[in-house]
Amino acid sequence: MNTRFKAKFNIKKGDTVVVIAGDDKDLKKPRKILEVFPEKSRVLIEGVNIVTRHTKPSAQNTKGGLIKKEASVHISNVMLWDSKTEAATKIKRTRENGKLVRISKKSGEVIK
Repeated sequence: MNTRFKAKFNIKKGDTVVVIAGDDKDLKKPRKILEVFPEKSRVLIEGVNIVTRHTKPSAQNTKGGLIKKEASVHISNVMLWDSKTEAATKIKRTRENGKLVRISKKSGEVIK
């Protein structure tokens, strides 16, 4: 990604989203964002893109072996979930009282 301009995304940590593309695609199952990586345009979602890691025994993990954990997915493969309409929605940003707020295009409500 170009380092001159920082990309702005409408998705933040803690938001509920649906996966719209990939192996874990499910447009009716909202999931929670665990972490956002804006420099890589990727997000970490709870229970999505589970990968298996082989680990050596260490002080914290004395057994080692296989560990299953979430891997990041590209931010273009997710959409924000609108709880009022129970569907995925696009976002528009407007200013209210000098602050930028995110507004759902389907329901017109402010997303917290």
